[in-house]
Amino acid sequence: MSTLGMATRNQNSAHPALHAGISLAVTVASFYALCTLVWLAAPGPFLGFMNSLFRGMNFSPLLRAASFSWGGFIEALLVMSVWAFFAGTFFGWVRQRLGA
Repeated sequence: MSTLGMATRNQNSAHPALHAGISLAVTVASFYALCTLVWLAAPGPFLGFMNSLFRGMNFSPLLRAASFSWGGFIEALLVMSVWAFFAGTFFGWVRQRLGA
């Protein structure tokens, strides 16, 4: 029984770097989707918040009269999630190598 417990424990901890990558990718995807929903629900207040967040930078010239694109949303979601997966996996790998 203890051998089975050790095998299960080793199997679950075999790739902690991948777990970090998956966690970061899911987090980035979730927050990007939430950010997009807020933008769609209230673009004016959201733009004001973004201007304040970036110390008064004016993002208004970036607005264009284009409708929401599911293709663009999915593309950005996938690109950011893949990038976050690799960044998180690299972080997990470095953390493991440093003995943390």
